[in-house]
Amino acid sequence: MTEQLPQLVNKEEVDYVLQCVDDLLVILRFGRQDHIDTQRMDGLLQSTAPLLANMATVWLVDEEQVPVYKEYFGIKHVPAVLFFYNGQHIKCDFGTPDHSKWVGLFQRKQDFIDLVEVFYRGAIHGKFIVTSPVPRERTPSYSLLYADV
Repeated sequence: MTEQLPQLVNKEEVDYVLQCVDDLLVILRFGRQDHIDTQRMDGLLQSTAPLLANMATVWLVDEEQVPVYKEYFGIKHVPAVLFFYNGQHIKCDFGTPDHSKWVGLFQRKQDFIDLVEVFYRGAIHGKFIVTSPVPRERTPSYSLLYADV
């Protein structure tokens, strides 16, 4: 039986993880447990977490339990995956307008592994933005809608 990924249920827990995990990527998956895409993403994260244990830790966050981060990071679609290193939010040029997070499912397990490796290598070299190794045709796209514009 595999160990379940840890869940963060409030802002204080998220803050603690971001501040206290050193020298590893912190991967936060924001989503809703009852959403089918979130469940699929969790399966992928669960299967890859042991392979990436030397580079990253994966945490699950229910977007409704931590609304302050949902608002701060502009999470409108789930699942959304954010990457941090030593408390610093690391961004990525996915070829989409939003560089702050991956939104949607990964089409291939290897795409996620490659992305984590790029984030980790960039972060240990002090980069705050990296370029996605995932081909544009396998990157989910969505339209950004701004209220009151």
